[in-house]
Amino acid sequence: MKKTTKLVSPLLLAVGAAILSSTALAQAPRSGLNLNAPDAPGPMQKKSELLPGEPPVPAPGSYGYDAKTGKFKSPDATPDAYGAHPVEGSLPYLDQNQYLKNVKVENFSPYVAGAGHSWQASFDFNGRRYLYDYETWMYNLFDITDPRDIKVVQQKTFNTKGGEHQFGPFNVKYNKKLDKMIAVQCYEISRYGLVQNKYTNPDDIKKARDRKMLRGFRIYEVTSPQWTDWKLLSETSLDPYHSAQEQPQQGSGCQDVPAYDGGQYLFVAGAPDDTFVNTEYKTYLYAGAQLAFDVSDPAHPKRLSTWWAPGSRLGEEEEYKKNPRAGNKTSWMGARMPLFIPKSVEQGGKYGYAAMGGFGFYVIDISNPANLHAVAHIDMPVSVTGTEGDNIDVSKVESTGMVYYSGYPMSEDCYEPLKAIYSIDVRDPLHPKIVNTLPTPTPPKDAPFTDFCQRRGSFGPKRSGYAQIQPGTPSPRYMPYSYYNAGMQIFDVKDPLNPTIAAYFVPKMIDASRKTTDGQTLSIRALPNPVHSIFVEWDRNLIWVFSNHGIYTLSTSVLGNPVMGMPPKK
Repeated sequence: MKKTTKLVSPLLLAVGAAILSSTALAQAPRSGLNLNAPDAPGPMQKKSELLPGEPPVPAPGSYGYDAKTGKFKSPDATPDAYGAHPVEGSLPYLDQNQYLKNVKVENFSPYVAGAGHSWQASFDFNGRRYLYDYETWMYNLFDITDPRDIKVVQQKTFNTKGGEHQFGPFNVKYNKKLDKMIAVQCYEISRYGLVQNKYTNPDDIKKARDRKMLRGFRIYEVTSPQWTDWKLLSETSLDPYHSAQEQPQQGSGCQDVPAYDGGQYLFVAGAPDDTFVNTEYKTYLYAGAQLAFDVSDPAHPKRLSTWWAPGSRLGEEEEYKKNPRAGNKTSWMGARMPLFIPKSVEQGGKYGYAAMGGFGFYVIDISNPANLHAVAHIDMPVSVTGTEGDNIDVSKVESTGMVYYSGYPMSEDCYEPLKAIYSIDVRDPLHPKIVNTLPTPTPPKDAPFTDFCQRRGSFGPKRSGYAQIQPGTPSPRYMPYSYYNAGMQIFDVKDPLNPTIAAYFVPKMIDASRKTTDGQTLSIRALPNPVHSIFVEWDRNLIWVFSNHGIYTLSTSVLGNPVMGMPPKK
């Protein structure tokens, strides 16, 4: 197992296999092309001829809905494919029914931050609870003190064309040492719309590399619920060669919601520089790593160490080629989210868990954040297309010894292998093992379909929310997940060997296509999917479901009676 710590003087493999030191980084090739791809230019061409190439279109009849069994057979593999892929048995309409089990709808609000994925964060301020629901180009801020009567506090949109003006995923925590509310907000280069296809559009690659923006994170003091009032304390670039004030910066920037608990350490995901390029995904240039920072002084964060999956970087092609996904122009390789940490370092926590896309599952020793290193690894089953691993639920590890690993679908109408949620036994963290998968949701008997793959849109798990920013203590038994066209599903993992589905809420399907100002239809692949995100208030027994047509506030008997005001102080 390769162990890496501080990111200093990285080796860079130039075309022709010449090794350059980090001092020559500015002169290194910046094509952004995956040099392992079958059509790689120059001297690497011969070296990559035997790599597999893009998955073929599955043969007719090799997958689809079986009317005799009422089940859908997923394809073994598919190329990255946008848009609808209906088969015989697919509904010719969007189902307008709603389905519930052990769930009550307490409220519905017609606010939508993003018809695709959106992020959420909540925090308490002056005796009231606030919720952000946001995408990079807009946000809604709500007062949710009374969850049956949420109030709009602020709504804002951003012009993101320049890259800098955006609203990044963030985490807010109370810092006891400073006696202040502290927010950490990530800024990442766009995953969509900037690079159409890095294998065919080199001009897009240069545009992405030269884009002027902060590729890192900002830290704020939260002085009011409104983001526009927050006090900026620091700006930090993930790029070790360029400060936050220098442009352009290298790498991806800070990916997704940062892992911060209000203490000394901050963990983020991202590619620190332009050597982290061994990823197949067509519209993205980077293979994300895991980074640790000391933020005991939020005004002066200190970089501690960087760990990455072997094969992520230029110079690691021999390791990369061992992966069966190498060369397929489809798989996301590397992190999308930071480490999932069940117990903080200050509380004696020793391990974090990393979902590294096509690189698989890793157990990372975090006991000394200045020396992040892997102690165990599992090569997860190949499931192309779609995201193969970006979320790990660690909320049950203390009660059951299990963590739950999942990716999510990227195609509609189940035009890809079925995405599973894997139960991984980490009681022996040096020897983790896959135990089983959580049950696949099935429609209720009164639904006009027998398999969710017929319902249109995408089917599969998204995430169980963001445990580090959801208030309260998660249930040791129940685990809610957002599940695209299957809504919100709650799994009962009291017996990890026999998990069941205890409750669900499946809202109606809505065609969320939008009209532009000139009357053209804005077509986005994921718009028909009703549910991408959920947010759980464990201290109030409430689940917020963010759909493409509004926000549902749910209670459920499996979690207990809901709290409709502020929760009791502890």
